[in-house]
Amino acid sequence: MSTLDRSDVARLAALARIDMTDADLDRLSGQLDVILDAVAKVAEVAGEDVPATSHPIPMANVHREDVVRPSLAQEAALSGAPDAQDGRFRVPQILGEEA
Repeated sequence: MSTLDRSDVARLAALARIDMTDADLDRLSGQLDVILDAVAKVAEVAGEDVPATSHPIPMANVHREDVVRPSLAQEAALSGAPDAQDGRFRVPQILGEEA
């Protein structure tokens, strides 16, 4: 069990360039002790036979093959457009852009 006293917390705060009041130092020394104790308990359980994991269950991406399939022809896609030009949808100019 490791313990952090007020001077350890003050040193950590100085290294991190964090201004702390005396009350902050007193309060955080107890809180950091609790955190260090929890980490120590986890370290006791995690042995050589326990692999490190970031997730409790294995993760795998599900991908499908990229297969070319018949799709909508360009003319059919543009058939319902109010305006088309050079095989593309033509839309009104926005934001004062030049054509």
